Amino acid sequence: MNNQNEKSFVLERVFDAPKEKVWKAWTTPEMVKKWWGPNGFSCPVANIDFTQGGKYLFCMRNEADSKDYWSTGEYEKIEPMERIVVSDSFADAEGNRMPASYYGMGSDWPTIMNIQTTFDEVDGKTKLTIKYDNLAGFSEKDFQDMNQGWNESLDKLEKVLA
Repeated sequence: MNNQNEKSFVLERVFDAPKEKVWKAWTTPEMVKKWWGPNGFSCPVANIDFTQGGKYLFCMRNEADSKDYWSTGEYEKIEPMERIVVSDSFADAEGNRMPASYYGMGSDWPTIMNIQTTFDEVDGKTKLTIKYDNLAGFSEKDFQDMNQGWNESLDKLEKVLA
């Protein structure tokens, strides 16, 4: 879902799992590797320095052609078991920030994307909310692709949490 006036992207998902389990799946490399990326992609690398100011470097590998897509970011805020704020970017394998065009994507993607992820307990389940701000250049197709990719990743996370 997105708000075209604010050009943000918000996705919510409720998992039938305690918040502690969802938090761990989101913040530990061995768990992230099990679910990160849409269908047809694996995550061979998930380097995480889960500290405020720490960095991460993830690799999504397209299983059809073995092409790697890297992303990096910095943990701007960590409120344990509640909220994570990151500055996220496409990257090369060394973790250098790269424009989306590095992977053949349009110039409408910002170089740095601010992402807030919140974890809320709802009747013994966990509501996960992912919010991107400042996506002014995004097209409707960009929003659709982001929505599809995240939903496929979260479907994989749901299976990991089961």
